[in-house]
Amino acid sequence: MSKSWLILILTFLYLTYLGRVGFLGPDEPRYASIGREMARSGDWVTPRLDGAAWFEKPPLLYWMTGAATRIGFRDEWAARLPVALASLAFLVFFFGTVEREFSARVAALATAILAVSAGWMAYSFVSLPDLPMTATLDAAVLIALFDTRPGRGITRPAYVAGALLGLSMLAKGFVPLVLFAPIILVARRKRWRMLVASIAVAAPWYLLCLARNGRVFWDEFFWKHHVSRFLTPDLQHVQPFWYYVPVLLAGLFPWTPAILLAFHPKTWRKVWDDERVLFLALWFLFGLMFFSVSRNKLPGYVLPLMPALAVIVAVMVDRAPAVVSAIAVAISVLLLVLLPAVVGALPEALMSGIRRAGFTLSLHATPVALTALAALVSALLIWSGRAQAAAIVAVMAMAAGITWFKLAAFPVLDRQVSVRGFMQANGGAVGACVDPGVRRMWVYGLNYYAGRPVSECTGAEGRRIAEEGGALLVR
Repeated sequence: MSKSWLILILTFLYLTYLGRVGFLGPDEPRYASIGREMARSGDWVTPRLDGAAWFEKPPLLYWMTGAATRIGFRDEWAARLPVALASLAFLVFFFGTVEREFSARVAALATAILAVSAGWMAYSFVSLPDLPMTATLDAAVLIALFDTRPGRGITRPAYVAGALLGLSMLAKGFVPLVLFAPIILVARRKRWRMLVASIAVAAPWYLLCLARNGRVFWDEFFWKHHVSRFLTPDLQHVQPFWYYVPVLLAGLFPWTPAILLAFHPKTWRKVWDDERVLFLALWFLFGLMFFSVSRNKLPGYVLPLMPALAVIVAVMVDRAPAVVSAIAVAISVLLLVLLPAVVGALPEALMSGIRRAGFTLSLHATPVALTALAALVSALLIWSGRAQAAAIVAVMAMAAGITWFKLAAFPVLDRQVSVRGFMQANGGAVGACVDPGVRRMWVYGLNYYAGRPVSECTGAEGRRIAEEGGALLVR
């Protein structure tokens, strides 16, 4: 019953309002453009942006967008719907795997924690390769870890895990192979089956793309976007070593307080004596260290670590003293009162970075009262041993908060961050050129919605798209 309710709530949550806001940032319109071009040209091997070969990422996300375009979806729906469906499919698989390995209680809690966490929700909405890579990689990890042990079959699960690993390499290059390395090391005689399956799935595109484009593909894709991205500051995403600690804490919102259960003395032994949880924790720390050592850092890089973190936190909630778990869940639900402050700060955070965003706490009696009631009910259910029911109540409260968040934030983002509203209000800015000072995130959006590269202004004559006071205008 809990699985059916959770999936019903999450399906509504994930598949609504996908087109309510235009493409955000520089990456969404860029990747959507490449997918649309694949559908138009029929060339499913070489990614092309505005007519030029683009080797920053492998093609899985472009194939998903192109396929959705071919069957009739357009723009935001074509780019975002496949990602949302991939997220939902993984959550169903995730619930079933955790339920089979641990219990229905832990599965309900882990799925609730992961599905409505800020990080997972955000990357399930936008058209970026992080979620497709995470869904396929983490499915491979869970299958290899839990379903290839003696007594659970050997051959078929190993090949399935390898095929999923291959798909993850088609989503984001060779990083999934690094993250899967600890699994390969402990897989023993099953490792070759996994590697053969992964090569069979991933190698054809790599070899075809190399054959068609020559060394330029390898130099751009591997040396620049793998080696250089990891070792040098050339791509201008340099962050301190500890960068991912606050990123993960924020990504787990509103479940962040539940992490404190790890430090409760009566929880410690019950959790960490379990070899399955210990291995997930070690794999999580391995991934965290790998990404922390990298010179260039972006929030989405650590998305693959979140399912393991969700399982660990769910086990802690399940095995901690009832009163402690009840308090942790209640505080998590109560944190929903911060959503209005997030809505107010989000446009500036997306435009200029979170450090420049101003958070203003604004509390209103009715939503605070409803949130407090949901927190109390969830806490009482946890206290009485009904963890699955508590997870559903918490998810329903959080789903209501997220739905309000979308209704409140998306129109503002569409006006202030996406260029879609600007293009609609200015007739597509036909015949206009772009001032050189317009930031990159808007140029890619202008190119997408214009359906062609918008030329850069070279003189003072004609219509010009300019940026002034953090907004676009036509002069």
